[in-house]
This record gives sequence, C-alpha cells and structure tokens, in this order.
Amino acid sequence: MSTTEEPRFTFGLWTVGHPGRDPFGEPTRPPRDPVDTVHKLADAGAWGVSLHDDDLVPYGTPAAERDRIVARFGEALRDRGLGVGMATTNLFTHPAFKDGAFTSNDRAVRRAAIGKAMLSIDLGAELGAEVYVFWGGREGTEVGTAKDPRDALERYREAIDVLADYVVEQGYALRFAIEPKPNEPRGDIFLPTVGHALHFITTLQRPAMVGVNPEVAHETMAGLSFHHGVGQALWAGKLFHIDLNGQRIGRYDQDFRFGAEDLKEAFELVRLLERAGYAGPRHFDAHPYRNADEADVWAFARGCMSTYRALAEKARHFDALPEVAEALAAAGAGELGKPSCAGLEEADALRAAAGDLDVLARRGYANEQLDQLVVDVLLGTR
Repeated sequence: MSTTEEPRFTFGLWTVGHPGRDPFGEPTRPPRDPVDTVHKLADAGAWGVSLHDDDLVPYGTPAAERDRIVARFGEALRDRGLGVGMATTNLFTHPAFKDGAFTSNDRAVRRAAIGKAMLSIDLGAELGAEVYVFWGGREGTEVGTAKDPRDALERYREAIDVLADYVVEQGYALRFAIEPKPNEPRGDIFLPTVGHALHFITTLQRPAMVGVNPEVAHETMAGLSFHHGVGQALWAGKLFHIDLNGQRIGRYDQDFRFGAEDLKEAFELVRLLERAGYAGPRHFDAHPYRNADEADVWAFARGCMSTYRALAEKARHFDALPEVAEALAAAGAGELGKPSCAGLEEADALRAAAGDLDVLARRGYANEQLDQLVVDVLLGTR
C-alpha cells in the first residue's frame, strides 16, 4: 500500500522553540510563546504540534493560570486548524528525577512521577492528542550495582500498567508509545532500542494499547539501522508514532534537521513509510542549529517538511522506473514476500533441498545495480 496524500507533519513546542542551549553554552534565542509557535507552524504548512506538559504549563503553575494558558493555546489551535499529534511528560528536567522517575530508587519519587504523568495525560486528552509518548531519559544508571535491572523494569512496567488503567478509566482516546534511546542523559537507559521496547510491551497488562515511537537519532546513536527498526515496528503492528531528525553514528544526540545526515537511509525510511501506508504523524523531533536566528528557525522547519516531501517523490519515481523493476526482480525482492514452505508436510522435500547449496551458491542478487539506482535517483541522474 502507498499513499500520495499530504503527510501530517508535526513539530514539538520544544523543537522550533529550542533556545539554542547546550551543555557548554547559554541560550542563543529567547523563549518562544507556544501560541506564537502555533501561528508560525500553521504559516509554514505543518499539520500540528506536540508537547511536553512543561512546554506549555511551567511546573508549579497555579490551577487558574494553568487553565488560562491551556484555553489560550487551545483557541489558537482551533483558529489555525492545527491538531495535536502527541503529548508527553517531562520526567527528566526537575532535580527530583536525578535518579530516575518510574525507576528511581526512591518510592516517593516514583509515586510523584506517576502522578505527574496522570496530570499530563489529562492535559493531552484535553487538547485532543492522539498518542501519549513515554521517553525514559532518566530511567537508567551510571552505576550498574545501584539498580537491579529486573527491579527497575518491574517498576517501569508497573507505572505503564497503572497509567494505561487510568486512561481507560477516564475514557480517554489515547494510545501509548514507548520511545527507546540507548544513552544520554543517563549512561545507560532502560529499553534502549526498538527491539527492547517491543518485548517490554508484550509483558504489559494492556499490550494492545501500547506501541513504539522510534527516533532516527536514537537508533543511529546505537549504530543501528533506523530503517530496520521502523520495519520491525511496522511488522509488529506497533508503529504508533515516529520521530524524524538527523544524526551521525557515534555522536551525542544531535537532533539535526531531517535529512541533514545520511540521505540514503532517510530515503529508505521514507520509502518504507509511504509503501506501508503509515497514517500517523510525521513528527520532527529536531532542533535548529545553535547559531540559527529567527529566520533560520523557520527555514529549518520548512526544510524538514520539504526534504520528506522530496524523498517521498523520489521514492515514487524510483519505484516507477523499469530498470528498478528489473533490478528488484534480479535481487529476488518479490520472492521474499512468498512463504518458504507449506509446513512440515514438506519435510522430505526440505531435507532434499539441503543438497542444492552448491547450485544455489551460483546465483547473483544484483545488489550493486540496485543500490546504484538508489544513488542515481537521489543525485538526479536517473
């Protein structure tokens, strides 16, 4: 299945609103009013926004002021016709979470983290969010002996189970998505990859309600193929949301503009999403460069969307080329979609097939031709 409909592009309030701060430098841009972000994103052609609770309502805001802020933001969304693709909880900034949130060794911190997530879920539901994401940036350790990973994962599971029950009890139309990351800010983070998260989901009380939110940078930081991670999530029926950005292997979490690094991997990703008919938001969890001024921030946002559109068009062009069809046939790409056998009733034939290895070894798979066609299309020479 493929689609030619305009993708639903979303940006987090923390993305275009990133002040340019890094561990070695103070902000280079002033704070941005979330309502201003709504208007600017609408002008840029985005479908919607996403947010952490604290992005919109600073922690400690009195209830009356909280309601005023949310009402003003909701009015701007309605006025500009923007949706909320996902909401999430900031369980990493406050000093109380220095040892973790759901997996802190302090039971009182764990209880406060669950409560903060409940309040944030209320906010997401009030704004019409489709998905609620859990990124466990502080759920990890630098000292392995300080936390038994079995206990930590049990507490993690307990928190997600309680919050899933809360959503059902409140009647909210929300699904959960786990966002994996291997490290940073913790030295090692629990649920570091898509595969880890997918298995974790099978242990939950409401596994059908929970999927994954893979991010380009996070899988790439681990030296993994993001294209393959997303493919596994799609295969499992668990791609509930996706974070798009750019990243170089072996670096800190760079969150570059989508397509700024490894265009071939980005092409494979976009082609996969489009062919799979993925209908969720294409969310850009990326930051403008620290040296970006106001005009450059919006060039960054437009660039993320432009690159995705261009790669989607390149993917359609690639699949329409007769020489690509020939190379795919030579590679046997279509054969992979066919069953290998009918089951144990073919046991005799399967054992006999083991004697054919010498003959089978003579086959070529035309991968050089196929890969060069990808390069040619990306370079515009074909």
